[in-house]
Amino acid sequence: MATQHAPSSGLTDEQASRQLIERKELFAATQLSQIKEFEVEEAENLELPGADASDEGLSLDILPKQLDEFTCAKCFLVHHRSQLDHDSSNGPVCTDCS
Repeated sequence: MATQHAPSSGLTDEQASRQLIERKELFAATQLSQIKEFEVEEAENLELPGADASDEGLSLDILPKQLDEFTCAKCFLVHHRSQLDHDSSNGPVCTDCS
């Protein structure tokens, strides 16, 4: 024979049920705020493609053209001598442009 025992704290089943629901809601609200904080922190660290980075400075070391490099007469890029295809009347041409 099954018997139903009242909660030892003196609460009725309805009160205990209500208290349990309130605790679940409080727990869910606490967890939700922690998740939102985490999402905000993560979103601040993301860089989206095409984002405006005009306020950020770039630091590049620009070297002059070296002795073993040439500027292509068609694409105007500086290449290593190993990428020289031929010399035209306008100047050297790289293998990509020939």
